[in-house]
Amino acid sequence: MISSAGKKDYPVLIDIWESAVKATHDFLSDEDFEFYKSHIPIYFEHVSLYVYKNDKGVIKAFLGTSDDNIEMLFVDNESRGTGIGKVLLDYAVNKLNARKVDVNEQNTQALNFYYHFGFKEVSRDEYDGEGKGYPILHLEKS
Repeated sequence: MISSAGKKDYPVLIDIWESAVKATHDFLSDEDFEFYKSHIPIYFEHVSLYVYKNDKGVIKAFLGTSDDNIEMLFVDNESRGTGIGKVLLDYAVNKLNARKVDVNEQNTQALNFYYHFGFKEVSRDEYDGEGKGYPILHLEKS
C-alpha cells in the first residue's frame, strides 16, 4: 500500500535509505556516505514523500517526487527484487506524472531498472547536485 509520508516516518526512511545505499552505492566513500546521510532530512523537505507499506503495515520503501521528477526511490535491501520498486515507479509515472529521474552513473542496478521500464538517457553531468565527483545521468520516459 502506498501512502503519504510525514516527519514521523523520517527515522524509518533514513534506515531504508542506508540499507539500500549500502547495497547499491559501493562507489561512495565512507565520508560521502555520512555526508549524504546527514542531509537526507533536508532533502525530504523538498519533495513529496510516499511510503510503501507491506500487508503488516511496515514501511519497506519510499518515493520522493518534485514536479515531474523522481528525486528518490529507495527499497529496503531485504525487500529488493520483490517488485516494490516497480510498484512505486508505476505510482510515480501513472499517478504523479513523473517522467524524469537522475541516477548515479556508477549505480548500474538503478540504471538497468529505469532502462527496463522505458527511461532513456538524455544528458549527463560530471558532478552530482552537491558538486561531488559522482557523474549523474538524466533519464526521461517518453
